[in-house]
Amino acid sequence: MHCVYYPPEVGGLESHVAELARGMVEVGHEVRVVTSRSIKGLPREEVVDGVRVYRSWFPSRSPVGWMAHALASIPRTRSWAGWADIVHAQAFASIVPAGVAARSHGRPLVATFHTSHFLARAPRPMWRSVLSRLVRRPGYALAASREIAEVAMALAPGVQVEALTNGVDTERFQPVAAARPPRPGVRQIIVPRRLFQKNGVEYFVRAMPRIREHVNGVRALVIGDGPERERLETLAEELGVRAEIEFLGSRPHSEMPGLLSSGELAVFPSLMEATSVAALECMACGLPVVATRVGGLPEIVDESVGRLVKPADPDDLARGVVELLESDSLEAKGEAARARVVEEWSNARLVERHLEIYRTLLDPAGSDPSVLMGNTE
Repeated sequence: MHCVYYPPEVGGLESHVAELARGMVEVGHEVRVVTSRSIKGLPREEVVDGVRVYRSWFPSRSPVGWMAHALASIPRTRSWAGWADIVHAQAFASIVPAGVAARSHGRPLVATFHTSHFLARAPRPMWRSVLSRLVRRPGYALAASREIAEVAMALAPGVQVEALTNGVDTERFQPVAAARPPRPGVRQIIVPRRLFQKNGVEYFVRAMPRIREHVNGVRALVIGDGPERERLETLAEELGVRAEIEFLGSRPHSEMPGLLSSGELAVFPSLMEATSVAALECMACGLPVVATRVGGLPEIVDESVGRLVKPADPDDLARGVVELLESDSLEAKGEAARARVVEEWSNARLVERHLEIYRTLLDPAGSDPSVLMGNTE
């Protein structure tokens, strides 16, 4: 697999690739990942959870930096493709090195389109022709949400893209002892969002005065960091809710089950979103979810497990949070959320679906062609 970012980087894409790779190792397969050395001090090469990881040069967190990394990673990706049966590009920036490597050794190329970066750039004329060519490269294409799949197919008419929701390790992410238990009488909300504008945390901060008007003792834990942090802390001060919002910064993935289990519900005020791994992790921990009606969030959240609200609307967001906190069915919605993730979006299901696709690409004659989308005859 090729992926620009990989743990200890924190994010949905990083979690998805790491869990998928680890899950494949657990069922007896060997996985190697070429990624970037995006954090100083990380080893060039190591084995993590049974996955062999190589980190190549990474100049900057930008489209130019991603492409420079992609080019620099071609030699190692091509070398490892000779060992592999399948080459899988995780996100559009990985398609060039993975495609070169797969073609060099005659290996099938699979690609998964992730993240809101893809959605943000797809409408721009400068990017459309580039992304169109990238979408056409793989032998089989996946997308993290129906919205991403539809955008990708619009970029490359005739290409089929399967929407496949990300998975969660439901044994690791389950209700556990709270890492930050609330004080008696306090209603605690979890906001597991990196502090970038697209994640809409500003609108949650703006909703807090309205939430506090209706719910006594309410408190929020914001888990994540980013360039918006200082501005959001200042905004919370200005609105008089700084004491009710604790900004915890970025936390290791291993701490997340305990932190998520510290709240009664989770909030995702995103302005743009693929299918949120973090939302699925919250649901797996038994938390109902209030989420904006954007991207892939409506594919996993409905009235049975939480609330959908308008994006960039603090009043509607506050209304959704208050309704859930005052609901007699709050606990039942959390139980339903976990049951849904276990049944539909476990990492085990994700691993098996990938293996079905890989087997069919490797042995078309000996496999059921209906396994691949668009080949149902």
